[in-house]
Amino acid sequence: MAVQIVMDHSGDGQHYFDNSNAEALVEAERLFLQFTSKGYTAAVRKGRGEVSRITEFDPTAEETLFFPRLVGG
Repeated sequence: MAVQIVMDHSGDGQHYFDNSNAEALVEAERLFLQFTSKGYTAAVRKGRGEVSRITEFDPTAEETLFFPRLVGG
């Protein structure tokens, strides 16, 4: 079971999906595009303590984290 974790002002939301299910992958990719088009950064965990930024949906990723741009002065 794969998960997409969305960090925002209210905490985090999680979307679990079966990455061996074609319909679930379509929905997960739709969510990926929705968040990245809003300016969220997407990252996947590669290993213990290793995270890589991604710009395209990775259907094999077990965990994708989305976090908003930081705004400050």
